[in-house]
Amino acid sequence: MFETHLDATYAWLGLAVVSVATAGVAAALPASPPPDASGAAHTIDAVAEGEYPATAEHGLAADRIRVTSRTVALDGDGGSARASLRASRVTPVPADGHGTADDDRLRRVLDGVPPDAAFDDPDALATAAERARTGDHEWSPAPARLTVRRVHYGGVHVTLVG
Repeated sequence: MFETHLDATYAWLGLAVVSVATAGVAAALPASPPPDASGAAHTIDAVAEGEYPATAEHGLAADRIRVTSRTVALDGDGGSARASLRASRVTPVPADGHGTADDDRLRRVLDGVPPDAAFDDPDALATAAERARTGDHEWSPAPARLTVRRVHYGGVHVTLVG
């Protein structure tokens, strides 16, 4: 009546091994999905490819960001993601206090100041934007919301991202 059947012992051992393996796989999975770089790239492209001045924001669930004139990359707990931009001549703007005087003026324009209040003339805006596009693009802390702003000043059209 209280005998141990050999089949039951193997079944219980097999179930224990499968349970431990399942727990190991579940523990190895990331706690969150990778950041949405393609969504951020879509927002940037939508503003940059427009004909008129515009501003948009995109929420980010990432710890770090790197924006270049051709790509956006995000890094977070769920991994890293990178997306190419269709639009050309996107101008990355470093966070406050992380750049030159030109970067600080670009940041002010990105934050809503009219370009003619931050720059003496359209050529100064074009020069600052070109320097920002060709500068070093390092990882920086990601903001909660990525801001994209397309501005026109004279004949200069610039899309700022930061």
